[in-house]
Amino acid sequence: MSKVSVTGSRRVLEDVVEAVHDQHRLHLTEYDDSWEGFAPGDPTGDAEAAAERLVTVRSLESILDVGPADAGPTRMLSDEELATELEDVRERVNALEDRRDEIEDRIREIDEALETVEPFVALGVDLDLLAGYDTLQVAVGEGDADAVERAVVDADDLREFEVFAADGVVAAFARPAPGAGEGALSDALVGVEFAALETPDADGDPSAYVEELAAERDELAAELESVEAEAVALREEVGGFLLAAEETLSVQVQKAEAPLSFATTENAFVAEGWIPSAEYTAFERTLAEAVDDRVEVEELERASFGADGTEALREEVPGGAGQPAAADGGDEVRADGGAATSPVVMRDDDPPVVQDNPGSVGYFETLVEAVGTPSYREFDPTIVLFLTFPAFFGFMIGDLGYGLVYVGLGYLMYQRFDSPALRSMGGITVFAGGFTVLFGVLYGEIFGLHLITQFLWEGALGMSHPPIEKGLSPNQISWAQSWLVISLLVGVLHLNVGYAFDFFENLEFHGARDALLETGSWMLMMNGLWVWAFSKSAAGTVPDFMFTVFDGTGAAPEASGEFAHAVFALGFNGFPTVVGLLGAAAFFVGLGALAVGDLVEVVEFLQVLVNVLSYTRIAAVLLAKAGMAFTVNLLAFGAYVDPEGEFHFLLTHGPSWVAAEYGGEASLLFGGLFHGGVALVFVGLLVLVVGHLLVLALGVTSAGLQAVRLEYVEFFGKFFEGGGRSYSPFGADRRYTADE
Repeated sequence: MSKVSVTGSRRVLEDVVEAVHDQHRLHLTEYDDSWEGFAPGDPTGDAEAAAERLVTVRSLESILDVGPADAGPTRMLSDEELATELEDVRERVNALEDRRDEIEDRIREIDEALETVEPFVALGVDLDLLAGYDTLQVAVGEGDADAVERAVVDADDLREFEVFAADGVVAAFARPAPGAGEGALSDALVGVEFAALETPDADGDPSAYVEELAAERDELAAELESVEAEAVALREEVGGFLLAAEETLSVQVQKAEAPLSFATTENAFVAEGWIPSAEYTAFERTLAEAVDDRVEVEELERASFGADGTEALREEVPGGAGQPAAADGGDEVRADGGAATSPVVMRDDDPPVVQDNPGSVGYFETLVEAVGTPSYREFDPTIVLFLTFPAFFGFMIGDLGYGLVYVGLGYLMYQRFDSPALRSMGGITVFAGGFTVLFGVLYGEIFGLHLITQFLWEGALGMSHPPIEKGLSPNQISWAQSWLVISLLVGVLHLNVGYAFDFFENLEFHGARDALLETGSWMLMMNGLWVWAFSKSAAGTVPDFMFTVFDGTGAAPEASGEFAHAVFALGFNGFPTVVGLLGAAAFFVGLGALAVGDLVEVVEFLQVLVNVLSYTRIAAVLLAKAGMAFTVNLLAFGAYVDPEGEFHFLLTHGPSWVAAEYGGEASLLFGGLFHGGVALVFVGLLVLVVGHLLVLALGVTSAGLQAVRLEYVEFFGKFFEGGGRSYSPFGADRRYTADE
């Protein structure tokens, strides 16, 4: 990226704004009012009127629910056309909105009236009989009829009374004694279980009143539907215009407010910003042609990709030093004509960032930006997330059925939403679901059932088991142990990539010494520690299965134990002792280098152990999700363990078949709700559906969050800081209007 300066006379300011906007290349830098004699510029043209119209257009779009699908053919709108047509549309939309508001207000009033009169329907007393008396006092409410009657009987100020009650609604009529107050009946009911109700302002049978209100409400609902249909028709008619008007006005406001970012005097202006270095020549030539060479364009500095070393981040361009030169007819940099003493740039801002990731990789920029936009000084980790996050997620869930659901949900998100962030999340979900499908086929599972194993791997291909297994059965313990070990190795590889990013950044911009002391020390410590852990010198200290799972020779510790065998027979049963000692030596060399580079960081030396161990959550979530799916299927279908220690669901046979087939050699875990009678079949179906939906949801909150945590906390923590700004060039990508 290159920082450029555009200096010119105020007479050509608007022409410059037009030319820069049309090129859509320059990311403007906000002037911070740091130059003596210069002030931020003022908006050009009638910016306030354009902004007000823009607010009006967006309000009308909101009322009509206008979206991109309502766009018509591209068009050009003159100011006169825009003003005339916008006023007409505003009047029509406001009239429609007023009618809709009136109808909705009346419907709310009717709903409130219906709610008020409902208790009186149960009471069955005409509404006009509940009020309007000169010598009687009436109280209607919800309460205990017996308690109300006792209170009225005991009241000294009441002479005659009558109480009616139905469905918890009580109406009390009482004649007060001579001299009694107007609130005698109300006073008598104080302390009684009685909540007074307001009597509706209506006459006659409350049921008839309800019917009258319901009929009016139905008429209003039909009228509201008619208004909504008119709104839909109006949206189809004017939606294209509103979208074009919004784009036109947005461009007008953007151009009018651009000088707010400029440094200006009475006669001159200076605008600065960032542009891709490869586009500088074309930018300078096009701008000069647009204003007949009445501006001076300079490339002030050029920034290259790098890390924290600001001394190497930017390169001053020959001829770019000093203050911006005066343009034809303009002022010098100092308004008073004095010596120029301000810095080269109006603001010492970092270059903006262009995340140019190809194709589907771009979806994963959303995950990166959730932490922060990469700064110009660091690597963009999006490609690594693209390669690792879906694989982590898919490995932990590993089920064809769940994967297909995730793919479907992701596709719906991508198709149904206009928000770029939600569409990106849909794309991410599709990739995560795709890896879930892949691993599900390799595990031989669909919704936790081993049907793929039965029909594909064992049936069609004649294999004794699928290529990989999750390790949930007792005879599969070596698989579970293998996934723990592989999780550790994945962690070491993943963290090495993160350290490598940081190492090369430091190497380029701080030199070999800083790279070795600040990053190389951690790499030596981590790799040395885990080389030692996988060597024979660590035998007895680390779990023995770390040497067993890749053995295949029988030489590893506990190789002859029950179910202990190498699921990946690679002949590896631990590095030789001497290699382990070299690894330990590398660890201590790295620790010493870390102390030389930054003694304070030595207290965190155990990170090389803890960070890698954190990756065992991959295997843990794998087993947890498999266990949850197994439990759901166990409750629904039932299951047993055969003499070889393998689980089997009772999909085609019942508990009696297990007893007849195996006798006492097999262990029945549960008979299954589907084998317990007709009533339990419905319960089993509910358990099956709700249970798998729960596993699906928890797959996102467990596998998804754990995969994200490994990326953000363990991986990003090694090199990523964020805090960058996305490249947002001044200009607009037109969708609904044609270029003038």
